Amino acid sequence: MADEGYYVSKKTDDICDGVCGQETRAGISISRLRCILRGMDLKAYLLLFIIVPTCIFGVYLHGQKITYFLRPMWESPPKPFNDIAHYYHENVTMENLCRLHGWGIRESPRRVYDAVLFSNELDILTIRWNELYPYITQFVLLESNSTFTGLPKPLVFGSNRDKFKFIEQRLTYGTIGGRSKKGENPFVEEAYQRVALDQLLKIAGISDDDLLIMSDVDEIPSSHTINLLRWCDEIPKVLHLRLSNYLYSFEFLVDHKSWRASVHRYQPGETRYAHYRQTDDILSDAGWHCSFCFRRISEFVFKMKAYSHFDRVRFPHYLNPNRIQEVICKGADLFDMIPEEYTFQEIIGKLGPIPHSFSGVHLPAFLLNNAEKFKFLLPGHCKRES
Repeated sequence: MADEGYYVSKKTDDICDGVCGQETRAGISISRLRCILRGMDLKAYLLLFIIVPTCIFGVYLHGQKITYFLRPMWESPPKPFNDIAHYYHENVTMENLCRLHGWGIRESPRRVYDAVLFSNELDILTIRWNELYPYITQFVLLESNSTFTGLPKPLVFGSNRDKFKFIEQRLTYGTIGGRSKKGENPFVEEAYQRVALDQLLKIAGISDDDLLIMSDVDEIPSSHTINLLRWCDEIPKVLHLRLSNYLYSFEFLVDHKSWRASVHRYQPGETRYAHYRQTDDILSDAGWHCSFCFRRISEFVFKMKAYSHFDRVRFPHYLNPNRIQEVICKGADLFDMIPEEYTFQEIIGKLGPIPHSFSGVHLPAFLLNNAEKFKFLLPGHCKRES
């Protein structure tokens, strides 16, 4: 006979109930997950499965931008340079120009050595050497068979040396085998090659108090700047050059803040070839820095993969030729980065494409005298060869 009293019947479709009494690892995990989810509302679901993953993906895509934008929060601007006013006019004597700068005049000019590391910048090298040719004692060029990132490359200058016959009698050319190792910081290889350039300068015959130009191929001092420094006495032992900073061509003027180029009064045993800040003195308006100023799209792709900041190529589509051409004509950034500045005001002021400039005044003379050959560097000619 059925026992009288209360009868309780519990009907459920909870998947946890079938395993709650089990102490298996799977049962415990399912139970815990079910209990967590049971206590969450719709907003919590949206946060967990939509908003959080979206934020993580956004950081993955734009983390570098976020880091650069917030840079002023943890990094202060470097110490300001001591800007030296620069005076020049073709109808002013050298004696008066030296006096305007507070320097004396020499009885004879110093010898000048122009030393560069070369990768594949044939067009810019041509413009550079023609600009400086009248005042250079010896052109010194070092070329490696690999890039800073360890990619093998042909000896581009070596195979095009016949194009530079006009400086052959003043050329000291050297080659070096690349030593970049997989995973090694590319700046290590760059520093190694700059040390080798020191040795090549000695072979070229540089001596005490000669002038030495330390700059990359695309950092071009103006000829009148070098002529001024070789004739003037009492100039600083080390002097940085403030260059007008261009990107892709002389149509896109970024600013006037390029400072890494420098001129040294050579001192044996002390002067070392370098590409960082070495003094507080800088000479204003001393030339041009034309970065990524290439004729062909393939040269853009090569440099993007080869130079020390190759880590900026975060996605394969950055190297797409059609994208690169579109970016060039817009004056946008090849790596989809924001400006590398130290204040929020400067960062915000430089956001977006670089404004087009239509001024061809005060550009290298050789460029203008050969405008048809180098029209890709002039305003209104952003299309590149495929």
